[in-house]
Amino acid sequence: MRIGVYGGTFDPIHVAHIVVACEVRHALDLDEVLLVPAGDPWQKRGLVEASKDDRARMCELAVDGVDGLRVSRIEVDREGASVTAETLAALSGPDRDLFLVLGADAIANMPTWRGLEATRTAATIAAVERDGEHATAPGPEWSMTHVPIPRLDVSSSEIRARRRAGRPIDGLVPAPVVRFIGEHDLYTRR
Repeated sequence: MRIGVYGGTFDPIHVAHIVVACEVRHALDLDEVLLVPAGDPWQKRGLVEASKDDRARMCELAVDGVDGLRVSRIEVDREGASVTAETLAALSGPDRDLFLVLGADAIANMPTWRGLEATRTAATIAAVERDGEHATAPGPEWSMTHVPIPRLDVSSSEIRARRRAGRPIDGLVPAPVVRFIGEHDLYTRR
């Protein structure tokens, strides 16, 4: 199986995340793309607003009915910091080719990651590139493929700010996620 692994805080998940997952699945002919919400995103400690369970549930609601997209709770259910190398090791198998879905900004940040060498041998990087971006692998031994995607100027921080300002998020976030955010009064304080 060819599996995309698309991690993130997803605080909250939005339509651009779904577009990325679908584009990568299509471009690389993947069997599925796993969205992996970070349980304890150690590089963003103190900045994540929704609980790990709420973020996982929003991801599940967002991908419901989207062919080839699935949510993995592997990091949400794991104790301790979310480390990509550990997640890839847990998802690997002799019948699986893993593709780590990353934007150019995340690829540039890779030298700060824990377990970077183990990440190199566990997956091919699927570099998501917008508007002529060109990601560069962390080193010459890395396997990387490039996936151009349409630019959608939507961000989780913008959605949180809109909620705090009492502005609508409809259309930026899948409808079931909009309902979940409202029902759980998420992103209205800070």
